Amino acid sequence: MTTEVQQVDGRRHQPGAVGANVYLFVGFFTATFAFWLPLALLLAGFGTAVVWVGFPILTLAMVLCRGFARVERRLVHATLGFYIANPYRPLPRGPVGWFKGRFTDPATWRDFLYSAIVWPISLVSFVLFTVFWAVGLGFATLPFWYRFVDGGFMIIGDIRGPMYVVDSFDDTLIPAVVGFMLLCLAYVATKWVGKVRGLMARSLLGPSKTSMLAAEAAHLQASRARGVDAAEAERRRIERDLHDGAQQRLVAVAMGLGRAKNKMNRDPEAAMALIDEAHSDAKKAVAELRDLARGIYPAVLGDRGLDAALSSLAAKAPIPVDVTVEDGLSSTNRPPAAVESTAYFTVAESLTNIAKYSGATQAGVRVYRERDHVIVEITDDGMGGAQIRSGGGLAGLADRAATIDGVLTVVSPVGGPTVIRADLPCEW
Repeated sequence: MTTEVQQVDGRRHQPGAVGANVYLFVGFFTATFAFWLPLALLLAGFGTAVVWVGFPILTLAMVLCRGFARVERRLVHATLGFYIANPYRPLPRGPVGWFKGRFTDPATWRDFLYSAIVWPISLVSFVLFTVFWAVGLGFATLPFWYRFVDGGFMIIGDIRGPMYVVDSFDDTLIPAVVGFMLLCLAYVATKWVGKVRGLMARSLLGPSKTSMLAAEAAHLQASRARGVDAAEAERRRIERDLHDGAQQRLVAVAMGLGRAKNKMNRDPEAAMALIDEAHSDAKKAVAELRDLARGIYPAVLGDRGLDAALSSLAAKAPIPVDVTVEDGLSSTNRPPAAVESTAYFTVAESLTNIAKYSGATQAGVRVYRERDHVIVEITDDGMGGAQIRSGGGLAGLADRAATIDGVLTVVSPVGGPTVIRADLPCEW
């Protein structure tokens, strides 16, 4: 079971050579299908629209083109690592609204534009890199297989005669060097072309800048609202704890001292007993105030950083907890206090839930930096099934993360394991 507050953008900025080659190979065949069929149906639909036959054809063309765009997004994400969000507007109800919604959606026409330009690019990429890899691999391995060709053979030549003939091991060395150079060039160029193709796909198949800004504004508005709610809930909690705990203790202290004052002259022994009782209540009130202050911001976190604070939490847990904090997050160049506090309480609440509900025998906490984010991951080997429910502890953590525009992700299939991840944006 997977519950996400927001989809995490998992794109990488530099695709791997293997993924890029898989994309260039598979993408050629998908682009070939998407170039001919949807575009042919589009032209036929516009040509026959005057006799109404074109509207079903246009509908089929849009469905096929959008289907190819969805496949392309998944392929780009799986092979090149570029996550592309869904760019489509919600479709109105009814067949007319359904057709009009697709027809007037700019994302549909960007899909057609992508289909039109991606096939020639895919064709050139496929041919060039197939030749590069095949020739490079053949030349590089020439010293191993040339002896199986009887009588030697010509590598370079024309109608006037051979220019380079291989009939001995020494003759294979120059082609082998050329082959290794071609393989190196293909390796570097493949990654570069893969990155360019990924950026092109994200530009045309992803949301427009306007819709991205609108979505970001909506997300920030929701984060602000959730942050206000979380702050209000925290204020009510502090008020309730003060009223039900320390305030009652202090009232009892005041009443006890008043009674002791009245009995001081008449019954000194009883007065001393009342003073002792008031003294005990005062110490309990101080302890409750200290615990309340610790719940607002732990002193060890401010003094010694995340590593010491999380290690203190792990030491109090009823099960073994392995804590790993990346160097620099607890000593020099520490993240802002709001990020540290959010990370601390995310771990604290998660470990509490693990101890109460998961049935786990061990847990792990890992905190590290990823570009401009602090990543907090809590794992356990329990029974799983954790969800973000309204009013629950995980929902509170999601609200706390949202106050700094963070994202909480919970992956907890039934049977375990459970992974809770918080992506906390941070500027050092």
